[in-house]
Amino acid sequence: MLRRLLGPTYPILIFFIINLIILSLSRLGLSIWQSDRIAAVDGWIPLFLQGIRIDVSALCWLFSIAILLSCFFVHDSAFGRAVQFFVRLWLTLGSTFLVFMEFATPAFIETYDFRPNRLFVEYLVNPKEVFTMLWNGHLLALISAPILTALFALFFWKLAGKASQKLYFTSWKLRPLLFLVLGALTFLGARSSLAHRGINPSMVAFSSDPLVNSLVLNSGYSVLFAIQQMKNEDKSSELYGKMELEEVVKILREARGRADSEYISTELPTLTKNQASYQGKPKNLVIVLEESLGAQFVGTLGGKPLTPNFDKLAQEGWLFENLYATGTRSVRGIEAVTAGFTPTPARAVVKLPGSQNGFFTIAELLGKQGYHTSFIYGGEKHFDNMASFFYGNGFQKIIDEKDYVNPKFKATWGMSDEDLFDKAHEEFSQLSKQDKPFFSLVFTSSNHDPFEFPSGKIELYEQPQATRNNTAKYADYALGHFFDLAKKSDYWKDTVFLVIADHDSRVHGEALVPIKHFHIPALILGDGIEAKRDPRLVSQIDMPTTLLSLIGINGTYPMLGYDLTRPENPNRALMQFDKTMAYMRDNQVVILQQNKGAESYHYDYGNGKLTPAEVPEIMKKQALAYALWGNYAYKQKLYRMEEKTK
Repeated sequence: MLRRLLGPTYPILIFFIINLIILSLSRLGLSIWQSDRIAAVDGWIPLFLQGIRIDVSALCWLFSIAILLSCFFVHDSAFGRAVQFFVRLWLTLGSTFLVFMEFATPAFIETYDFRPNRLFVEYLVNPKEVFTMLWNGHLLALISAPILTALFALFFWKLAGKASQKLYFTSWKLRPLLFLVLGALTFLGARSSLAHRGINPSMVAFSSDPLVNSLVLNSGYSVLFAIQQMKNEDKSSELYGKMELEEVVKILREARGRADSEYISTELPTLTKNQASYQGKPKNLVIVLEESLGAQFVGTLGGKPLTPNFDKLAQEGWLFENLYATGTRSVRGIEAVTAGFTPTPARAVVKLPGSQNGFFTIAELLGKQGYHTSFIYGGEKHFDNMASFFYGNGFQKIIDEKDYVNPKFKATWGMSDEDLFDKAHEEFSQLSKQDKPFFSLVFTSSNHDPFEFPSGKIELYEQPQATRNNTAKYADYALGHFFDLAKKSDYWKDTVFLVIADHDSRVHGEALVPIKHFHIPALILGDGIEAKRDPRLVSQIDMPTTLLSLIGINGTYPMLGYDLTRPENPNRALMQFDKTMAYMRDNQVVILQQNKGAESYHYDYGNGKLTPAEVPEIMKKQALAYALWGNYAYKQKLYRMEEKTK
C-alpha cells in the first residue's frame, strides 16, 4: 500500500527511516559513553526527544532535492530512469556522509569535547598535519572509520537499488498533489517550528553542559550548520543581540576608564596615543607562545608538578596568577597576543579574508619604528593561514620547518621545541650583533596531540611516554633550555620576554563555559623586570599593550587592552567557547549564547562551578559591547593604526 501511495518517492521513505534509526543508535552509543554527564543534567529524555527532532529536520533538508525530482521526473522512460539513478546516488551519498560523520565523532569528542563542528572543516585544509596526527594518535579511528563507511556505502547503494525496483509511477495528474503533500511535510519537518526562525542548535540546547547539548545534534547536521554560518562571519556577533556602533564604543570607553580626550580619531574609535612606562633605549621583544599549556599543568599556579623550569623562572619575573585565554585555538591566542584583538564567534582574524593586510599588529607598529620582526615556528608556516596573516600585517621574516638543518627530532607538527629554541637563539644572536632591535613571536608545537617528543630528555611523569602530561613536562624542559641559552647571550640584557600559553589543552567541562580551562600562565622576564606575582584578573589582550610599555615604545594603536605597568586593575576577562562567550569581572560572569538573552552567574574559583546569580545590568551591556566590537572592527576596517588618506 505504501508503494502505491508514495509512488516514485517510496525509496526516500525507506532511507528516511533507516537513517533515523542509525542516527538514534549512534546517539544512544555516544550517550552511554557520556552517561555521567547526561545524568548530571537529568538529560536523557530531552536528549533523545530533541535529537529525533534534529534528525528529522536534517533528513528533510538532505532529501528535499530527491523528493522534488522523484515527484516530477522519475518515470519509466530514458530520462526518468536517469533521474532515478541520480536519486539513488543522492540517497547513497547523503546517507554515507551522515554515517561517516558519526564514525568520526568519538575521536573528535575525545579531543574537543564537542561533536564535529567548524573545527572539523577548518582542519580539512591541512590534510598532511591532520592525517599524521590521526595516524600517530588516533590510529583505530583512522583505519576503522573509512572501512566501516565503505561497507555502509555499499549497503546503501544496494538498498537504494532494491527499494527502487517495481516502483508504482503516479499518474501525471496526481503528481502535483503528491508533491504538495510531501513538500509541505518536508518543509514543516525541516523547519521543525512554526516560529519566525526554523530549528537551530540553540533551540534544542537544554542543559548547562555544552557536550550534552552537542549530542542532541547529529554530526552531519553540526558540520553543515557550521559551514552555513561561516559564510556570514562578518555578522557573526549579531547572534548575541544588537547594539549600534556608537553605543558599543561609548560603553567600551567607559569600561576602559580612559578620558574621551585620549581617543584621537573619529574614524577609528578606539585609536589612542600611548606613552610607555619605560623611557630608555627601546628593548627587543620576544613572545614565546606555548602550545596548550594551561594552568592545570603549571605547578606554581596550583597545577600538576610538570613545570619545574617555569616555576623557577616565575621567581625571577613578573607572573600573572589570574590571566585567562580568549579562546581555545592557537589562532585565537595569536590574535590576542600580537594584535590585542577581542574574540568573536567567527574564526580568528588570522584566518579571515578581510584581515590579511591592513590589520593592526604590534609587528606592524614595531616595524615602523625600525624593528626587525619575525615569526619562528617548527611546523609549516601556512598552517591555519598564519603565513598570509603575518606577512600581510608587519612580520618581515618567517622561519618554519623548511629552515631547519639536521634537527634533533621531527614530530607530526614539526620540529621539537628544543630545535625551535635553538633556531630562535641563533636568530636572536645574529640580530644582536647587528645592533638592531627585534621583535619575534616564537610558537612551540611539541605539546600537541599526538604528544611526540624525543626520548631520554625528562623523567616521565607517567606511562606511556606519549601523554599530555609528559609532553607538558618536555615543553617545560625545552623552555628551560632556551632560557639557559638566553641568559648567557648578548641579547639578554636588551630583551623583554613573555612566556604565555595560547590556550589550555582540551578545553572541556560541564559548564556552559569551562572557565577554569581558560586559566593560563603568563610570565614576563628580562633584565630589569621586577620579580612579583600579580593577582589582578587580566586577559591575553592586555599583554601586547603592557609589553609595548615595558620595551619603551610610544605609539598610536587601536588596542583595548590595559597597560599593566600602571596601577589600574582591569578586573575583566573575555572567553570565547565555540559560539558562547563569557565576560567575567571578579567572580561575576555574564554568558552570551546564540539567539538567547544574556545569563549571569557567580563563579567559584575553587571548584570551577557556575551558579546562577544577578549581576549589574551595565555588566550585561559591557559583555554585549565587547562581543560586538570585534565584528564591527573587522567588518568596517576600524582596527588600524592610521586613518585613510583623504
